[in-house]
Amino acid sequence: MEAFLLVLFAYLLGSVPTGYILGSLAGVDVRKAGSGNVGATNVARVVGKRHGIFTLVADIAKGFVPVVIALNLGLTSTTTALVGVAAFLGHLYPIFLRFRGGKGVATALGVYLGLAPWVTLVLMPIFVLVILATRVVSLSSMVAAASAPIVFWLFTSSPILTGTSVFIALMIVLRHRGNIQRLLSGTEPRVNAFSSR
Repeated sequence: MEAFLLVLFAYLLGSVPTGYILGSLAGVDVRKAGSGNVGATNVARVVGKRHGIFTLVADIAKGFVPVVIALNLGLTSTTTALVGVAAFLGHLYPIFLRFRGGKGVATALGVYLGLAPWVTLVLMPIFVLVILATRVVSLSSMVAAASAPIVFWLFTSSPILTGTSVFIALMIVLRHRGNIQRLLSGTEPRVNAFSSR
């Protein structure tokens, strides 16, 4: 019962639409502006960098907090991974926004920070290097997500954690379908497209 309640809590916490709430407080429905996404990148683009940073931090916390609680309760690695996946899916399919959420990158980062901090320290430079080379947030996110299973396996040798990262990577790439199309057509916004606010 404890595990079930924590999984439910993780999903509900993940469902809290941080970007939508902050955008609404600023008078902007982020679902109807920019890319229409409720994640930090679009919030920064259409509302401002400060709101984007707040969204980023809160979305990371949505993945991190439930995982840390699971670890402190001494739950199994399988249950802890399920808690992380629940938070991640809550962000992707939030009950509070009729299951239309973000792309999950920040929440996945929070999950990884809780599950294996050292893995995150490897993935973050990968993200930074790609964004420095391309200035495209979506591409950087997908490359880091796709790298996660390899890094998890090298650092943890855990089939459960590696499998979790494979699932999360696939979902992140799936949620970036529109970005992939724009990348192929050369119309995907770059970092400087939203760094002036």
